[in-house]
Amino acid sequence: MDKEKTALLLVDVQQAFDDESWGERNNPEAETKMAEILAAWRNNEGLVLHVQHRSDNPESLFYPHKESFEIKEELQPAGKETIITKKVNSAFIGTNLEEILRMNGVTTVVIVGLTTPHCISTTARMSGNLGFSTYVVSDATAAYELHDPNGKRIDPETIHSVSLATLHGEFAHVVTTAELMHEFISRPSRIEKGK
Repeated sequence: MDKEKTALLLVDVQQAFDDESWGERNNPEAETKMAEILAAWRNNEGLVLHVQHRSDNPESLFYPHKESFEIKEELQPAGKETIITKKVNSAFIGTNLEEILRMNGVTTVVIVGLTTPHCISTTARMSGNLGFSTYVVSDATAAYELHDPNGKRIDPETIHSVSLATLHGEFAHVVTTAELMHEFISRPSRIEKGK
């Protein structure tokens, strides 16, 4: 993984997902893993992009005038990090994300955030289809329980696992935070190269 051609994409890490209306969630440590990855990225001067979901519906948790719209405190953008606002599941639709990636010479995209079966999956699929080498970090994403068309509840861990399985090997490489850190952090940084 070439650090200088790799971008970290944090998708929808918003307070809206703390609302109990979503039901049961898996992977309660996901935000901790996201923060660990973000800190490493910043330390290595990597490109960081934040994606924030926005709804025009005043009743939505993602309505911009609500506190729930805000990015979670521990993962707030810093410095000159770019915030991309989207209105659909894919971070590429109706945004300038692809343009930003191309302009910065990015060939690899690492995706973390919420939620695994929705915006993570949709963004990862499109990233892969656009030709980017795409990584989804399994323990830095999470899912909520869902119900099938017959009303049967599907637990969040199953949703998470199946969502990742449908991505791995076709649209993206699914890795853990530890695996990502080994690949990204163990390689010499730009600063180290210049010494």
